[in-house]
Amino acid sequence: MASGFVVSVRSLSWLIPMSSDGEVVSTSGESDSPVGEDHIERAVEIAVATRQLSYAPYSQFLMGAGIVGHDGREVRGALVENVSLGLAMCSERVALFNAVAEDLSPAVLAVSSERTDGELTFPCGACLQVALEIAGPDLVVVAVDTDGQRATSVLRSLLPRAPHRYTPRTAPDQPSR
Repeated sequence: MASGFVVSVRSLSWLIPMSSDGEVVSTSGESDSPVGEDHIERAVEIAVATRQLSYAPYSQFLMGAGIVGHDGREVRGALVENVSLGLAMCSERVALFNAVAEDLSPAVLAVSSERTDGELTFPCGACLQVALEIAGPDLVVVAVDTDGQRATSVLRSLLPRAPHRYTPRTAPDQPSR
């Protein structure tokens, strides 16, 4: 059942930059708005700590997320499952929605979980799309496993052919009703 909540890096190998030996290529240097290592470390710490707060009675797949904003403020999110699978919410979306509620502009999103199929677990496509809408293509994304091993990328590399992103400032005028 865990496969309904997670995606392995291997299953997205066509989408995620990888080296010839199958490791995720760190692309954090591609961002136009550099994020300090302290922001990355703090987001990882939050994700690791929040993982234990997951409500996962069906899959037992604990996953936590931590976001650090450009201004250094922090929010967290934990996986929340439901017997009706469609009502479950991934930890990263919980954190992203918390960022909106706190008027926080995300700079780093870290997710912490066990590996899936032996690979680090990155956010699924739905979570990446929500992250694109809320944080933009330069969001630094970090996946960390239970042993502390991690890989870092930039959202634009994880979702290179995403639908166009609008913000309240860039959205076209809506027709009158």
